[in-house]
Amino acid sequence: MIYLDNNATTPIDPVVSEKLAWFAKNHFGNPSSLYPIGLEVKEMINSARENIACVLGAARSEIIFTGSGTESDNFALRGIFDASQEKKILITSAIEHPAVIETANYLEKKGIKVIYIPVDEFGMINLEFLENAVTPETGLISIMHANNELGTIQPIKNVVKIAKQHGIPVHTDAVQSFGKIPVDVHNLGIDLLSISAHKIYGPKGIGALYIRKGTKIDPLIYGGHQERLLRAGTENTIGIIGLGEAAKIIKERRNQDNEHIDRLAYKLKNGIEEFIPKVKFNGHPKERIKGTVNFSFEGLEAEAVLLALATKEIYVSTGSACSEDSEEVSHVMNAIGLKPETARSSIRMSIGRFNTDDDIDTVLKELPEIVNKLREITAIDF
Repeated sequence: MIYLDNNATTPIDPVVSEKLAWFAKNHFGNPSSLYPIGLEVKEMINSARENIACVLGAARSEIIFTGSGTESDNFALRGIFDASQEKKILITSAIEHPAVIETANYLEKKGIKVIYIPVDEFGMINLEFLENAVTPETGLISIMHANNELGTIQPIKNVVKIAKQHGIPVHTDAVQSFGKIPVDVHNLGIDLLSISAHKIYGPKGIGALYIRKGTKIDPLIYGGHQERLLRAGTENTIGIIGLGEAAKIIKERRNQDNEHIDRLAYKLKNGIEEFIPKVKFNGHPKERIKGTVNFSFEGLEAEAVLLALATKEIYVSTGSACSEDSEEVSHVMNAIGLKPETARSSIRMSIGRFNTDDDIDTVLKELPEIVNKLREITAIDF
């Protein structure tokens, strides 16, 4: 199997798997208990929180555990507007993850005006549009750090500069950037930031939201005293341990991972452009997560390419895993101005820690043959 869909999810790192198995076998105490077996688990949760905070340059108390990156996004947007009901405007981008887009749709039904910042052909937001869109009623600006389909990295520090001139909090969905590029909350200047464990070789069903100290936000779930009274309920202890271990590994080997992934991505991108005619690269040429490689194959349906690759046990995607079952053209590809037929021919390949040179060599052998064969079937002459 050759797995090139690491933006959708990553395999669990063996070190994380070992930690999860050890924890499940040896620790079952409720961290809210006052006796030793509960206090031991509480201390492990605090250690995991510290690992995440260390990677983000945050304080341990600023990390709130959630059920996913999607939940973190929901928490950030809904919590901010619930806490400041006099604010009636949300500003976000046209290429956000469905977790933000659908939460914005929900807020619109509750009377919040949502302004979508357009992007250019590379998926980069229009900062001038953002500056002109800000009003005294703006309650939050939410711009993703790196796009999940294109890999384009947004100028978050510039977004924050504009926001701070007006006292507006800024949230960023960093699910696709955390662990791949430096993400320091103080360097970026943001107030809220979402991450997810299963994008960084950890388990599914656990995420976190960074909330800067002093940020006015309402709880997501009411009940017990867990997570600073912001998300009640007994903690997903095994998930938290896995996320904390995955974050610890990031700190230890991010540079090593980046060098490896960037080299493989360069090889893949150059090989596709060399061996396959009539392809269009999508995404920013420089300001992007290098391991995300998105191409449109002129004259073909992406689904046909995907299924043909799957017969060779090569697994890629057509875009966001959270909208993969939709028949509509990707809203991201629409936003960067692709024609519908070009958008429908787009394939995303995302490289991860465990990919190898042999993986890329095999893809560069099989993919040109598949594209040529499909183009022959559709009677398109290239």
